[in-house]
Amino acid sequence: MELKNRKVIYSELETVLEDYCKDCFLYSTLRKEKGRNCAHKFCISQCTVGQKIRTIGSQLTDLPRS
Repeated sequence: MELKNRKVIYSELETVLEDYCKDCFLYSTLRKEKGRNCAHKFCISQCTVGQKIRTIGSQLTDLPRS
């Protein structure tokens, strides 16, 4: 398996965040109704986009430190 470099992975993360998370209706509604922590917890634990972000982010931890 070929390892991607950090810049490519960060670029993928930025694209996902920009495309899906920037104007997320669920996040903004949860934030207004229940607060920022609740909205953030939802994104991390239940949102499919959040799962994709975690998957991409785990690639960063697999890279060797230089």
